[in-house]
Amino acid sequence: MPKERSNSPLQPPGFAKATPGKPALSSSKGLQPGRLFVISGPSGVGKSTISQAVAAQTDAMLSISATTRPPRGDERDGRDYYFVDVPAFRRMIEQGKLLEWAEVFGNYYGTPADAVESALAAGRTVFLTIDVQGGIQVAARRPAAVGILIVPPSQAELRRRLAGRATEGAEVLEKRLAKANQELTLARESGAYCYQVINDNLDAAVQRVAVIVEEEKQRHDRSAQT
Repeated sequence: MPKERSNSPLQPPGFAKATPGKPALSSSKGLQPGRLFVISGPSGVGKSTISQAVAAQTDAMLSISATTRPPRGDERDGRDYYFVDVPAFRRMIEQGKLLEWAEVFGNYYGTPADAVESALAAGRTVFLTIDVQGGIQVAARRPAAVGILIVPPSQAELRRRLAGRATEGAEVLEKRLAKANQELTLARESGAYCYQVINDNLDAAVQRVAVIVEEEKQRHDRSAQT
């Protein structure tokens, strides 16, 4: 069970399977490789907000995902996501340019590998804010990655948050709630997530994740010195 801080891999359909057991990164110029954190949770749980807040406190690099879905609101290409079409996304998979990828509600999401690997080799702390399918792929390829699962305090609260977005209709809302239950079960059974943080209060959840990050970085530094 994940460690709780509180106050079964899916194969993406139609594409090649991620290769497990890829060797750990070697650092450049003798630097100790940085620490990789995977922060996941269902849609509406607050994982992106938490990641951004903790990154600001810890000087971590936030990885930017590629996606085939259209931008929402004031989202900008290269700042929030890399917006690409499906053929371009498929080429990224075929060329091995994605650390992980998944299909979510008919759209594809993935993490470009080069920027992440370069940052880790330079000793940076890197946050991947991705869905559970992707997090499990990363755990298979990078066993040293630290998985943090963000969960809602209740189903009722998750429904309220999703409904408050007012970006989709009732049918999509129900699909997202069903998907959330599947993701949480999958995450807990996969062994990919060392920690579970309940987002019952945003400020408290941010501090819980920040403590986890600092503790894991210190553990990482101590192990490198032995």
